[in-house]
Amino acid sequence: MGAQQLLNPRPAVLVGTVVDDKPNFITVSWAGITSAEPPTMSVAVRNIRYSLKGIQQNLTFSVNIPSADLVKETDFCGTVSGSEYNKVNECGFEIFYGNLKDAPLIEQCPINIECEVLQIVAIGDHSLIIGKIIESYLTDDCFINGTPDIKKIDPLCFCSFTQNSMGYYKVGEFVAKTASIK
Repeated sequence: MGAQQLLNPRPAVLVGTVVDDKPNFITVSWAGITSAEPPTMSVAVRNIRYSLKGIQQNLTFSVNIPSADLVKETDFCGTVSGSEYNKVNECGFEIFYGNLKDAPLIEQCPINIECEVLQIVAIGDHSLIIGKIIESYLTDDCFINGTPDIKKIDPLCFCSFTQNSMGYYKVGEFVAKTASIK
């Protein structure tokens, strides 16, 4: 197969920033946790993307985790440029701001995370953006007995093994509890 990115599925997230004085979102599936202490995460954004400009200027960004019912909006944000479309208006997003004024958050997403940029590393055709998590938000109706519930969050995943299988998926069934398999 050669050198392939076979890490699948991946989270499909909406990364938010302010570009040219307007909120903008880009769909990213290369996102993950990088450290527990300090709490950090990273996203990889193609170098030609409009949103990268806002992240570089403001040194802040948001990560919004959409539920499966936002698949149309998530796909739209990953296929058109914010330089040509007002994605907030086109998608009907209700946005809010937490602690960071240039990291717009999407009300319709069950999870929202605000990040300050710690480092941007150019790697090939992408830039890896490492951010310190400043605040996290989880919609109230995504809890069961005070604990976040993955089925209520219903996050989108992205898979790209082949062109035929490339697309969005939902999280499957529970398999086993951590550290309980003997």
